[in-house]
Amino acid sequence: MSDLDDRIEAMYRSDVRAAWILVAFLWIAILFVLFMSWPYIPDSGVRIVALLAAAAVLIFNTASISAMVRHYAEDKHFIYGLDIKHLDASEQGKA
Repeated sequence: MSDLDDRIEAMYRSDVRAAWILVAFLWIAILFVLFMSWPYIPDSGVRIVALLAAAAVLIFNTASISAMVRHYAEDKHFIYGLDIKHLDASEQGKA
């Protein structure tokens, strides 16, 4: 593997890791808010709406991050290759 391929793979893995960490934090935050507010929601209809809204946010955001990661995997050489070329050009300009 060339140096460019190694750098592309490292950037891709870093972005994938960050994306899934953010998804995990989203799940924790939404579930925490739902859990902490649950006793203060007196109406069962409102509880159901809150539960469905939280589920929708979590499902759709998780699905969108999953799709983004798959897309990045398909086009990582194009996406990260441009980033690396611009980073290298910027570093050469500073030197």
